[in-house]
Amino acid sequence: MSLIEAIDWNKNNGLVPAIIQDNSSCQVLMLGYMNKEALLTTLETEWVTFWSRTKERLWTKGETSGNKLRLKSIGLDCDQDTLLVKAAPEGPTCHLNTTTCFDSGPYPTEPDPENTSLLFLGQLEKVLAERKKASPESSYTASLYAKGSKRIAQKVGEEGVEVALAAVAGDKEELINESSDLIYHLLVLLQDQGLTLSGIVEKLKERHQS
Repeated sequence: MSLIEAIDWNKNNGLVPAIIQDNSSCQVLMLGYMNKEALLTTLETEWVTFWSRTKERLWTKGETSGNKLRLKSIGLDCDQDTLLVKAAPEGPTCHLNTTTCFDSGPYPTEPDPENTSLLFLGQLEKVLAERKKASPESSYTASLYAKGSKRIAQKVGEEGVEVALAAVAGDKEELINESSDLIYHLLVLLQDQGLTLSGIVEKLKERHQS
């Protein structure tokens, strides 16, 4: 059975809610609605497309602003009436120019520290990706990219040694400092090689299940 056939389209007059989640950081970006045509268009073009209830037409996210959502995967909930769409955002998702439509509001909640850490890594990864286009004089990260893969890989090796030395010495504060350097340089290396943190996470999940 295909995804479209599995959906219960009768519950909401042919529309289903679509929760949009950042594929890298797992941050919830927005909520939209899809009908069959919007879902088909999303699958065919790989750009997230909704049914606009106000305009009464198909609406591809970013068609005016340029802040599109590139489709990565779609899941269906247990009641077959809600979609979880994982996407790679190209620019801010919210029309208020924020990363997510849930960035602010009158009902703030205490963030989960673990989720906040994951979100930060995803945001850092995006910043590092942007630095690839920047002038080498503009930042340390841009200068690393300019020096090439060999130098970036060398830095990862150097920081790995520093992490090991700090652990052997039992210096926890230095271990945190050196681990931060190692993770940063590793993320730069992944970007340099055209890879992402989500690829590492997927491999860890795969190993965990085996």
